[in-house]
Amino acid sequence: MNLDELKERLTAIDAELSDIVDELEAEAPDEEPTEDAPEEESAEETERASTEELEARSAKLMEERQTIMAEIEKAEAAIAEEKRAMEEVIANKQTKEIEKREEEKMADMEIRNTNEYINAYAEYIKSGDNTECRALLSENATGGTVPVPEIVYDIVKTAWEREGIMARVRKAYLKGNIKVGFEISATGATVHNEGVAVDEETLVLGVVELPAKSIKKWVSISDEALDLSGEAFLRYIYDELTYQIAKKAADELIALIKAAGTASTTTAVAVPAIKVTTVGMDTVAQAIAQLSDDAANPVVMMNKLTWAEFKKVQYANGYGADPFEGLPVEFNNTITAYSAATTGVPYVIVGDLEQGALANFPNGEDIQFKFDENTLATSDLVRVIGRQFVGLGIVAPNAFCKVTK
Repeated sequence: MNLDELKERLTAIDAELSDIVDELEAEAPDEEPTEDAPEEESAEETERASTEELEARSAKLMEERQTIMAEIEKAEAAIAEEKRAMEEVIANKQTKEIEKREEEKMADMEIRNTNEYINAYAEYIKSGDNTECRALLSENATGGTVPVPEIVYDIVKTAWEREGIMARVRKAYLKGNIKVGFEISATGATVHNEGVAVDEETLVLGVVELPAKSIKKWVSISDEALDLSGEAFLRYIYDELTYQIAKKAADELIALIKAAGTASTTTAVAVPAIKVTTVGMDTVAQAIAQLSDDAANPVVMMNKLTWAEFKKVQYANGYGADPFEGLPVEFNNTITAYSAATTGVPYVIVGDLEQGALANFPNGEDIQFKFDENTLATSDLVRVIGRQFVGLGIVAPNAFCKVTK
């Protein structure tokens, strides 16, 4: 019998045993027999014989029940072992599939770092035809993104890191326009005393939206540069255009800081401003004092001409102190120089770029290229356009402070 049949038989045995118990209880004598009733003795003998039959049947059923229980236990153990073996087979299969995919990834990664693939990728960038790249990969998929050589990642990373401001900005890689919540105002935590109700927090929140926009940069290169192959071409194109795009992103971020109001609204964070008409040794310190407690790693941002004004004050007075309070200084020449700044125009920005700013790359940090060989063909030049899709925003109140005249 299979497991279901064994269980059905066990149920039938238990039902029959229950009936036997009921019959035995029903046949039990209510009182002791008397010597003067031979007919009653005959009835008792009949009942006794019936009881013995029921008890014999009960014993036989109990023996069969034990046998069936052992068979059920054995069958369930066999099923459990079969299930375990099947799970092991499936797990081994999945492990082998994962290992196979990992091996294919490693193989593709090794291929992507070969000169042959780098040359093919350079031709793909020029022509837009990825056939040669895909033919070299172990998984020759017809869809999806063409894998980028490791050298390109290094070039792009280095280019972004060369731009000091964007290198410090926190980055995200979320699709679409993201929204970031921030706290406009809130009451602080309280110490709870036993038996006293805790006051409810008064909390006002705002939301900043980071719409992604395309930052584009185009250069005209000679036919000789276009004829460069492999790594030389990729370095020439990626390094120049990526850095210029990163620099423009920094300029846009500075513009957002300069345009920000001094009080937070439900859709924009506050950037406080202080008025310092004459550069002094305490100018940066005054700006630091305006920052929130969350702005733990501030930097100083200014035009290089303004930096020279600070150093002039330091040297002229023979001060041994640092006018920048030991903070890193990042240069951006879209910030108006101190000498050219007019009333209300910022000439120094102090703030925590990691805490207060966010750059979202919906399509990743890779640069998209287009080549135009026709527009400047008579001049033997080829126009190359690089494009980066990025959303920039100031996302924390009082993470920056502007110093104005």
